[in-house]
Amino acid sequence: MSQQQPQRAPAPDMQSEATAIESNKDVEVLDTESVGGEVVAPYSQPDVSADTTTPSTLNDPGLITIGEALEVAALSAADKPIDQSDVAAIRAAEMRATGSSEIKPGGIASEAQSAAARNSQTERFEDQATLSDVLADASSMLPKDRVVTREDADKVVAAELRTNPDMTITLGGVGAAMAVAARRNENSTT
Repeated sequence: MSQQQPQRAPAPDMQSEATAIESNKDVEVLDTESVGGEVVAPYSQPDVSADTTTPSTLNDPGLITIGEALEVAALSAADKPIDQSDVAAIRAAEMRATGSSEIKPGGIASEAQSAAARNSQTERFEDQATLSDVLADASSMLPKDRVVTREDADKVVAAELRTNPDMTITLGGVGAAMAVAARRNENSTT
């Protein structure tokens, strides 16, 4: 990253309450998001300074991109080992961001698939690849990115549900982060 480019902050409007409390930098918790009656992620509103302004937030700092939503999942469900339901959700998110039905080798979905395959062969929990291992730099790994819509969130949640044997989404995971981002974006434009 050059000195001229500002550092990317992962979806500043969606950082988890734990992160907000941990960093304690003028952050105020505003609300929570729920899916199916369960709270999946709290909202927080940080002080958006020049250090956290990124190209995607220059036009409207309130709109959250798919890459940023994935980075929020990396923070809020950081220690969750990646499984096939995460892979499906990440694949759907990448396809929605890029507008392509093909998964790019070396991209986020490809890395998630490799991580899930390794995890299925790894017995020790602490040796398994996690959401944070794959999604921490999601915005920079996507060849294209765009603002999350309700349709994007619905597709990602459906993919996660479809491949989870329990038919649930992960609390703070990819589907939940996309649902929160879509809701925040809808509220920002109305």
